[in-house]
Amino acid sequence: MHLRFPSSMANTIQTQRHFLSSPHYAVVGASTDQSKFGTKVLQWYIQRNKPVTPVHPSNDELEGIKTIRSLNDLPNPTETSLSIITPAKITIDLLKQVKELSIPAVWCQPGSTDLTCVQFIKDNGLSDRVLFKGECILREGDGVLQAML
Repeated sequence: MHLRFPSSMANTIQTQRHFLSSPHYAVVGASTDQSKFGTKVLQWYIQRNKPVTPVHPSNDELEGIKTIRSLNDLPNPTETSLSIITPAKITIDLLKQVKELSIPAVWCQPGSTDLTCVQFIKDNGLSDRVLFKGECILREGDGVLQAML
């Protein structure tokens, strides 16, 4: 039996698989607050033994992992999938850096984008590598990983 998905759903699944096939991961939006979704996303990677780097402008360490200050400090940006859990006014600048650094896959958590971000994604040909339509790694990540086995 062959399942057929609407093309947008198939594209989302393909983008999620591409994202989770990365050798490196980074998270922008984590903090020392355990109740915040950015920290929960960082913990998701840690609990699955994924090589993850938190990006934080002032904290030296989050969840026991040394942070970097900005995306420019990523050692392998072209081999890193990026999770974004920030307000849209910060996300737009991150998306510009994603383009400049050729980061291959981005997962924008729900609430991290607005119309300006979506327009930037579309205008700059990033739709095939940025998840921005409400997909949530906490809700969908394990299912994608399981399907990849």
